Amino acid sequence: MTACVLAPLVGGTSISLANVFDRTRPYAENIDAQIFFVARLPRVLAAALVGSALALSGVVFQALLRNPLASPDTLGVSAGASLGAMLAITFNLDVSVFGLSAVPLASFAGSLGALAIVYGLSLVRRSGTSTMVLLLGGVTLTALLSAVMGFVQFVADFTQTFRNVRWMMGSLDVASYSPIAGALLPMALAWTGFATLPRVLDLVSVGSESAAARGVDVVRTERIALVSASLATGAAVSLAGPVAFIGIIVPHLVRLIVGADHRLVLPGSALFGATLLIACDVVARTVMAPLELPVGIVTALVGGPVFLWLLFKRR
Repeated sequence: MTACVLAPLVGGTSISLANVFDRTRPYAENIDAQIFFVARLPRVLAAALVGSALALSGVVFQALLRNPLASPDTLGVSAGASLGAMLAITFNLDVSVFGLSAVPLASFAGSLGALAIVYGLSLVRRSGTSTMVLLLGGVTLTALLSAVMGFVQFVADFTQTFRNVRWMMGSLDVASYSPIAGALLPMALAWTGFATLPRVLDLVSVGSESAAARGVDVVRTERIALVSASLATGAAVSLAGPVAFIGIIVPHLVRLIVGADHRLVLPGSALFGATLLIACDVVARTVMAPLELPVGIVTALVGGPVFLWLLFKRR
């Protein structure tokens, strides 16, 4: 909450929090309030939602797949969302639903399509999903979708290719509250699923057989975890594009602080992920002001060294 209030005050133009909430001045004449509520607060709220969604998805994927390298990119959901957005940009789709443009809608549809493909491939046994097939299917699908995205960029014209490349860098250039409202529904469904998982994730992360022996419905847990994490990832990517490293480094950093209990890891990751992405967005807005860097570049520059540090620390 503190980050959401203070971050909009930082930027190329200095504003005062007292002036923002000065009721003696009409809103039409209050430049500070307009900058705060129109130019900066929407992107800060988007950063909080995207950061928490990606961090929570990373926690769930790492526990579900029992792989410390698992992230929101692992199952191809991010690649599917990226392909959907690129198709909408390349073919100039002019569709609007509840104030949402074609790009976030196509991005979210692509994420659901990728989830359906990987989940269908994983149903190789009646007792539940196969984590090995999930991993291999996700990696293969990501490579395939990346090839399709390369072909789309090849056939697109220069303007469309430029927009595609900028979108792929990840950006929180949210100019209104409509995209945030549109992402709230799938994120709310995902958070509802996450709320049921802390105890069972502790058991599933040890092993499916061990969890089943302790009374956990492994099949139901895997489905809730997979769908919830994929919904959150799809909504986050449709809102901000593919933002790197948040989903993989935040869970590890939080575990270093609070331990492995998912009752603490899940809420801690949500808060830490939101704060980290808000901070990265502040850097993206100010480090080369008046130019704004895509936030995905900042997260990659920060996340890469941090991840290497984690590898050496836990060798």
